[in-house]
Amino acid sequence: AELRKASKRLSCHKRYKIQKKIREHHRKVRKEAKKRGHKKPKKDPGIPSAAPFKEELLREAEQRKQRLEELKQKQKLNRQKEHEKKRKLEAKKNAAKIKEKAEGKESSGKSKGKTNKPLNKNSKKSFCRELMKVLEASDVVLEVLDARDPMGCRCPQLEQAVTCSGGNKKLLLVLNKIDLVPKDNIEKWLNYLKKEFPTVAFKSATMMKDKTTEQVTKRRARVDFSETSQYFGSKCLLKLLQEYSKTQDKAIQVGVVGFPNVGKSSIINSLKGKRACNVGLARGVTKSMQIVHLDKQTKVLDSPSIIADPSNSALALALRSITDTEGSDSAGVLEGVNAIINHCSKQQVMMHYNIPDFRDPEEFLSLLAQKRGMLKKGGVPDIESMAKLVLCDWTGARIKYYSQPPGFQKPPPYLTEQKIAEMQDGFNLNSLEQQNRNTVQAVKHPSPASSIVFQSAGMTNGTIEENKVIEEGSEWGNMETSKEEEEEEEEEEELTESDDDDDHDEDDESQVQGTRKAKPGKRQTNPTNSKEQMAGNERTRSLSFSLDKPADEDDAYDFNTDYV
Repeated sequence: AELRKASKRLSCHKRYKIQKKIREHHRKVRKEAKKRGHKKPKKDPGIPSAAPFKEELLREAEQRKQRLEELKQKQKLNRQKEHEKKRKLEAKKNAAKIKEKAEGKESSGKSKGKTNKPLNKNSKKSFCRELMKVLEASDVVLEVLDARDPMGCRCPQLEQAVTCSGGNKKLLLVLNKIDLVPKDNIEKWLNYLKKEFPTVAFKSATMMKDKTTEQVTKRRARVDFSETSQYFGSKCLLKLLQEYSKTQDKAIQVGVVGFPNVGKSSIINSLKGKRACNVGLARGVTKSMQIVHLDKQTKVLDSPSIIADPSNSALALALRSITDTEGSDSAGVLEGVNAIINHCSKQQVMMHYNIPDFRDPEEFLSLLAQKRGMLKKGGVPDIESMAKLVLCDWTGARIKYYSQPPGFQKPPPYLTEQKIAEMQDGFNLNSLEQQNRNTVQAVKHPSPASSIVFQSAGMTNGTIEENKVIEEGSEWGNMETSKEEEEEEEEEEELTESDDDDDHDEDDESQVQGTRKAKPGKRQTNPTNSKEQMAGNERTRSLSFSLDKPADEDDAYDFNTDYV
């Protein structure tokens, strides 16, 4: 049975009670109004006839009225003039816009859409432009390296640009995030890197106190800044820069460069002792050059991240690419996670994530998603979002992993002995080594058992010059235009074929007209053409199958067999 609506009828007793309450309320309101003295304003009685100088007073009153009216009219005229001026300006602006649009269309017709638009701040070209500004302006360049994979954070193009610039530019390596790597491994890396460039061990503050954080802590639960705001190695680096500025007898500019998420802005905040630059887990937070004054003699220039070249390996692109995991496609993220898992010890990954044995990275992601409750409809594990989360953990400061330095020292071809001596000139290397030892001892390091062994992919190639950058959007645009051109050519060919058929066979005119009246999306093809297409499809299928072979054949090093 259907539910009936509740009745709005009331009993007489209740209705009368409500009416009585309303009457009482109105009475109360009237009484309060009387007390306040809100009465109707009385009319002005005017000047009495018996008053002396009545005529003079009336004249003065009329004069006042006239003045007020004149003032009102003047104000009205001024407003009208202002409105007219605004309208004229708007009309001029609109005309200029229309002209610009017309000129733009003409120029695009002549030179197929070549426009000189200002670069978007998020574009790779603008990142390159800002990075080049920093490199040109700086006297000392700090290349920030992640201590977990220092070799993968080095960019040979940047190092070559600094060392071969011709000026008296110096390049220092800053080994950041030393608190995520075992002590022995840090010492090995410092001994390896100091033979090429002066290297500073550093642990930056991940979260700095400022006004905004203080306001948040007042409202919500208190945040413990003891561990996050601790930083080591800042005194050593500041002393090194100050000594160099004294040898040069001038104020120096220090450029901080590196790949995404290595901690460039965090190092500047640690050197300043407060939050001077924006920091975040997302990649590419810094989008333009920022100047921070440390003291009278030193300025620090924060730069956007170096853009990883597309020719790099899948591992390098996964860890060092500027594109954020949230915005990137799922296929690229899955490929990146696949490369990371293949370059790690399987047993250590299982121990860290506390999951059972898995055959491939997809199974690893599904097991992890099930464990953490990341499921889609029907209890299906959400592999894509889990892959993004894992990649964020590896690029951020959550996972403690380390890589071993190369067995033998082989400096890159641009680093000759003369260049190494030039880079080391002007710095007190003995005191630097001693201070590095002190910072390494002061920091709490994880044990090798609790961290994951990682095989580095070597140096990561980067694009510094703006001309060499390939924007993803422009590539897709070119692909689409080429596809459209191909479709147009095919349509023209079909039309010519149909015209030939008309000349040969007059009986087939109705069929040709039918094909012309058909929808533009559907096309009729000859049986010979369909056979050729089938053969082409078979070829593409065979190619795709050959590409989808297991990755065991390509991998030169298998960690699962060599791990003890």
